[in-house]
Amino acid sequence: MVAIAPHIQATPLILEGVTWPTFQALIAELTVDPPYQITYGLGQLQIEDRQPQGATENSSLTLHGLSWSTFKRLIEEVGDHRTWRITYVPGALEVRMPLEEHEEPKRLLEDFVTTMVDELGIELRSLGSLTLERAELSRAVEPDSCFYIQNELRVRGRKIHLPEDPPPDLVIESDYTHSSLNRLGIYAMLGVPELWRYSQKTFQVYLLVEGQYQLSDQSLAFPCLPVASIPELIEQSKVIGQRATVRLFQDRIRAWITR
Repeated sequence: MVAIAPHIQATPLILEGVTWPTFQALIAELTVDPPYQITYGLGQLQIEDRQPQGATENSSLTLHGLSWSTFKRLIEEVGDHRTWRITYVPGALEVRMPLEEHEEPKRLLEDFVTTMVDELGIELRSLGSLTLERAELSRAVEPDSCFYIQNELRVRGRKIHLPEDPPPDLVIESDYTHSSLNRLGIYAMLGVPELWRYSQKTFQVYLLVEGQYQLSDQSLAFPCLPVASIPELIEQSKVIGQRATVRLFQDRIRAWITR
């Protein structure tokens, strides 16, 4: 077992299946600011960000100094069966653990999307937290949810490889705690045309215009989306229930279609 730096207080990230060479590469590349508590043994790597006494628990951990090659080796060895989500930019890997406050709005937004495609009679390919990466850009990100709508037929049944395939038409970000990295900038570089962001009772729609995201009061994929009403609906779900809220949303979409 190997331990680096004294433990103060932190929220651990535990990775299973990490080989010794990858562990050594990670140790060689990690910066000492902020310092980390690192433990390795029998293929299990545990990393903690040293925080001052009394610091509140955080749902994310950022590893500074990692190269693209070490990042790729780490992710491949850990495999797909993990609960945490990643963001990578040159020299930094952020790992986020979903929180209850994060998951509930995300699930409702997913239900709103499926309700709209069903009512409009169009197809959808939902790929959840699909890893979106471009090796030539040294960028990778995992959205809370992503969907192919306008380009669904182009990617139907295909294993997605960017940039040969188009990026998702829509991604959802539910940010209870803000990312330390510029995730919107990564999505813009990948060419994602539309992004929905829900954070602290605020819902925003971003559309990609000439390589930059601009706020919009209307969805590109779903002009029927009642953008201004989404925060109210999500809050209402805490009183009347999630399925009742989805049915209420469905009634509004049907009224829009009838009009």
